[in-house]
Order: sequence, then C-alpha cells, then structure tokens
Amino acid sequence: MSNNEILELKAAIMELTVNIKHMDTKQDEMLQDVKSIKEAIYNPETGLYARVRDLEQWQSSMSRVIWTVGLGFAGLIAKAIIEVI
Repeated sequence: MSNNEILELKAAIMELTVNIKHMDTKQDEMLQDVKSIKEAIYNPETGLYARVRDLEQWQSSMSRVIWTVGLGFAGLIAKAIIEVI
C-alpha cells in the first residue's frame, strides 16, 4: 500500500468515527423523545388514556342527563296534551 492509500483509509476511518458519534447522540435524543411521548400517553393522571377515560365518563353522564331532561320534557308535553283533551 502506498502512503497515499493509507492516508485515504485513515481519513475514511475518521469520517466513520465522527458519523458513529453523531448517530450515538441522535439516538440518545430519540430515546429522550420516546420517553417523553410515552409519559404523555401513559401517565395515569394527565396522559392521553386518562383524558380519553375522563371524556368517556363525561359522555356517559351527559347522556343520562340528556335522556332525563328529554323524558321530562316529553312528560310535560304529554301532560299538557292530556289536560287539553
């Protein structure tokens, strides 16, 4: 091998080393991002699943309220019709 080829190999190895170090730092950043996403989704108090659960509970309670008000209103209309007749 000539001296020039050895220098090219050293330069290529140095470039690979820099790229590997860059990949390592990017991988650490991705790990932190995934951890924060996991926390945002699975946190039992404020996570996405907790918010969906709260919305489902609110929806079921509001459904009961709407049915109660609707049936009460229908009862009042029926009573008014019976009184007219």
